[in-house]
Amino acid sequence: MERRPGSARPGELPPGAVIADGSPFRGPGLLARAGPFALVAVAAEASLALPPGTHAWAAVTVSLVLLAAVGLAFLLPWDRLPGWTSVLVPLAYTGSALALTLAGGTVSGVGMVLLIPLIWTALFHRRWESACVVAAVVAALIVVSVLQSAPDAVIVRRVLLWGALGALLAVATHGLRDRIRRSQEATARLQEHIGELMVIQDRDRVAADLQDSVVKRIFTAGLNLQSVLGLTTQAEVRRRVESSVTDLDNAVRLLRQAIFGLEHRLDDQALRQQVLRVCVSVSPVPEITFAGPVDDALPPEATARLLDMLRLALGLLGNYDGRTFVCIQAGESLSCVVTRTSVEAWSAYRSGAARAFAPLRERASQDGIPIEIGPVPGGTRLTWSLPVRPGTPGR
Repeated sequence: MERRPGSARPGELPPGAVIADGSPFRGPGLLARAGPFALVAVAAEASLALPPGTHAWAAVTVSLVLLAAVGLAFLLPWDRLPGWTSVLVPLAYTGSALALTLAGGTVSGVGMVLLIPLIWTALFHRRWESACVVAAVVAALIVVSVLQSAPDAVIVRRVLLWGALGALLAVATHGLRDRIRRSQEATARLQEHIGELMVIQDRDRVAADLQDSVVKRIFTAGLNLQSVLGLTTQAEVRRRVESSVTDLDNAVRLLRQAIFGLEHRLDDQALRQQVLRVCVSVSPVPEITFAGPVDDALPPEATARLLDMLRLALGLLGNYDGRTFVCIQAGESLSCVVTRTSVEAWSAYRSGAARAFAPLRERASQDGIPIEIGPVPGGTRLTWSLPVRPGTPGR
């Protein structure tokens, strides 16, 4: 079956890129794929009007009916039909081409339309479907040859040459498609690796800047405040200065924790990376922010619940126009805030008597996660939180 839009995972092709793995009658660029074949098919039918014409109107009628059936097949709900049924469309057009050839006669030149189903299946169908169409084309040539009373040598020659041509087209095209797919997958993996390297470089730069400027300045300010204590004997002044020094020490500690997190290399199992993978699977990709030591804040089972909730929330909010913002913050608990700048989303929630977000509420209730859904200026906000594991910094 064809993937839904936005379902590509890292290292895989974008949705619709590999037609062979889904329905060739669905997906982006359908008109560009089918249009040239349709034009050739219609032109072949219209060519029978040229002199000397044809008198085999029964064959012409059969050809037109089968051609119309092929066109209407593009409107079928292919996502609900068995996977093997897609081969019936090129087989139907093979029958249409056979009837057209019989209507045109031996010298009409329309027999070349048998190449259309061969090329179509080689480009957009699976290997076994191409094999079926090659066999159907060879069978059609045998029927034409027998009805034309062609010599046995001519029949054998047509079978051998057309069979070899069909096999050559199928093998060469399917091999090329495989190489293109592998190249695209390698490119996707390379782009992902380059993105990770860029993130690492940027994190290292930010960590160095924080260490060299912010932390040192705060530490110096704390030392200066401590030196002020010796210049006063007033209890209230000393209390406030000591409180400020303590706050600065805590700020330095939090900054150093943040720097330590920035200097850590990307971990596929870290919560940040898992959240990023969920977010990049939707379109458009949300804007994501993290605050605090989120990577190790949750145990594995709580991480799975958080990601499931996030995936469901993004899917529900993705039905409306606007931009999406995701914020993951670790503190006394780990909170997830998903905001969609779309008035339509909140209007749908109010008018639908909470039905719009009922699946999310049900999932939160099953997992025992408190969730809040409410309006914000220009949009809708979903908020839920989970308890962090003991010993998490900032708890």
